[in-house]
Amino acid sequence: MTASPPTRPSDPRVLAVVPARGGSRGLPDKNVRLLSGLPLVVHAIRAAAGVAAISRTVVTTDSTRIADVAREHGGDVPFLRPAGLAADDTPMAPVIAHALATVEEMEGSSYDAVVLLDPTSPAREPQQVTAALEMLWADPALDGVVSVSEPTFQPEWVGVRHEGAALARYFPASAGVTRRQDTERYLRINGNFYVWRAASARALSRSWFDEGRYGGLEIPEAQAFSIDDEDEFRLIQALVDAGVVRLPWTEEDR
Repeated sequence: MTASPPTRPSDPRVLAVVPARGGSRGLPDKNVRLLSGLPLVVHAIRAAAGVAAISRTVVTTDSTRIADVAREHGGDVPFLRPAGLAADDTPMAPVIAHALATVEEMEGSSYDAVVLLDPTSPAREPQQVTAALEMLWADPALDGVVSVSEPTFQPEWVGVRHEGAALARYFPASAGVTRRQDTERYLRINGNFYVWRAASARALSRSWFDEGRYGGLEIPEAQAFSIDDEDEFRLIQALVDAGVVRLPWTEEDR
């Protein structure tokens, strides 16, 4: 007998997870670097606080310093992440599954959905996360919803690779294309936010995108920003200062 597709819970419980590992080679201590006066990890906490559908937000970190900073700003850090889940090459899937399992065990109750808010992608707006959750509940066939955006270039048109001393098209199917307008619209997963049904999050192993069926909520490319080094940090601060990128919770403090 085929299992019935999941339906929307009458009063869904949603856990938001903010992953903030202590080690960072590209930008040391990046999760506690100040962006517009707030540590990066706090921007994720504030964004989650603006989503009424989120029942609880926890920070998963292996760093006591990050835990202290998060708590100073009202963050919930109920456990320290095991070192085995905090290496440079640790996939995000087991980190999410661990956070969900740990919180559910601590509470003695279960959640219906999980939201991932990475501190290094701070340019998100709470209503977009709300819309992603609504998209998830509206389609029982979806295991999750991720943020996507249209980049400023079309890789099928301009993508190339080396063939000896010469360049060749990376995508042979685009041979003969001379204008971006003649290509299909291209979207990318940008890491701004992820939403999973809790059952799907519990089963995550490594390559989450290959382990389910996902919907995409499109956001502006200007918000699809990930901070991995000093130049990117300075650039997003400049974009915020110029009003190109909004951080709504900082505007409320003015």
